[in-house]
Amino acid sequence: MIGISAPPTALELFFERPATQVARALIGAEFFLQGTGGVIVETEAYASDDPASHSFKGQSVQNRAMYNSSGSVYVYRSYGIHWCLNFVCLPGSAVLLRAIEPKMGIALMMSRRNINNPLLLSSGPGRLCQALAVNGGLNGRSLMDTPFHLTLPKEPASLSVGTRIGISKAIDLPWRFGLKGSPFLSKRF
Repeated sequence: MIGISAPPTALELFFERPATQVARALIGAEFFLQGTGGVIVETEAYASDDPASHSFKGQSVQNRAMYNSSGSVYVYRSYGIHWCLNFVCLPGSAVLLRAIEPKMGIALMMSRRNINNPLLLSSGPGRLCQALAVNGGLNGRSLMDTPFHLTLPKEPASLSVGTRIGISKAIDLPWRFGLKGSPFLSKRF
């Protein structure tokens, strides 16, 4: 019996591009996870040939989700402490979500983070994941399925562009993107 595969959705096609293009285009998108979330205001791009990327040395058990279908989720622990959420683009490339502007489920997000300052609620990859209750159980899942909801922006956002944060390789690449003027960024540009 021959299986029938459906054509890719617009959202899947959106992710079938270089991570730098996707990272720019995600600024201003709305992202929600089980009723919590908001507007994506900061991202970083990581490509398969990028020495700072987890996929630089090829596929492994730890980075396997980076080779899943475009639009999959890659979740990993940073320094063994904080979860980090990435959206897979082309094989071996992904976009790290660095910050969102909270819009929905703010009280629950504050409870999870045990803070009441919305500016610090999800500004930074670890804070964002704690506020949205992201954990390793989401690794490899598709953004097209529940519990995720992603709405792309209708128009390109006004961007700030700079170098990535917290890495020691390829530190000069301008692959960090943010919503210009947003007070919800993890760090100013």
